[in-house]
Amino acid sequence: MPIVGGLDIHRKQITFDYLDTVTGEVKRGQIAPADRAHLRAWLARFAGWEDVAFAVEGCAGWRYAAEELAAAGIAAHLGEPADTAALRGRKRHAKTDKTDARHLRTLLAEDRLPECWIPPAQILEYRALLETYHDLRRAHTAWVQRIHAAFFHQGAPALGEDALRTERGLAGLRAAAAAHLSPAGQQQVATALDMLAATEARLGPLRHQLRDAAAHLTGAKVLAARLYGVGPGHRAGADLLAGRGGPVLLLPQGGPVHRAGHHRALLRPQRTPRAAIPAGAAGAALGGL
Repeated sequence: MPIVGGLDIHRKQITFDYLDTVTGEVKRGQIAPADRAHLRAWLARFAGWEDVAFAVEGCAGWRYAAEELAAAGIAAHLGEPADTAALRGRKRHAKTDKTDARHLRTLLAEDRLPECWIPPAQILEYRALLETYHDLRRAHTAWVQRIHAAFFHQGAPALGEDALRTERGLAGLRAAAAAHLSPAGQQQVATALDMLAATEARLGPLRHQLRDAAAHLTGAKVLAARLYGVGPGHRAGADLLAGRGGPVLLLPQGGPVHRAGHHRALLRPQRTPRAAIPAGAAGAALGGL
């Protein structure tokens, strides 16, 4: 390829390093600020060129960079972060943006870049929605824990299991707060209940949106049928979203994702998502999705 390069993306700037393999000239510099419009303007220099390729690490910001590269007719290569860093070897010098960009360019030029699949726009949108869903779930859990902590901290009787699940339970919770908590404690509980209501108002519609999307994706249906612990037989159920290049999203309610370590591990670009690809024949069948 005549032009091969690397882009190291940060919130304030993008550091570039590219090599003209015909002349041997290397150019380095920065694009600032780091946004879609400025990257697009910088990429205009390669208009009319053939066989130009850039590597980008699969960290925050890779989506718009990959999209702008593709729009400019430039081959975008997405490097898996952990494996890309591992190929750096033992550190002999301080790690900088310049060395990161050069590292990406070198790996791409030597055909050693540990690449990730770049999903189509539709799947990227589902990923963004899924991440929002999990953020809401985490926030919901945190507010529930704050309510229990407020009662325990002031020595109030423990709340029943249905305290936050039914109208009767909520009425009892408010009465218990008025009877056993200080004014500040009551305000803590009232605030938490307001935040829970706001969170639940977003959670329900978003979950239905993701379930509807999963119902129309072939890959999601195949995964639900073949993955152990997922699908109709699972005690809480699960929604799976997948794309042509393989599974990309897992929306769990207990089970699979916890065995993977953390849900965000399934949201990041991955070469082989750990809890998302079964072994054996089922895994092989996913290649044609």
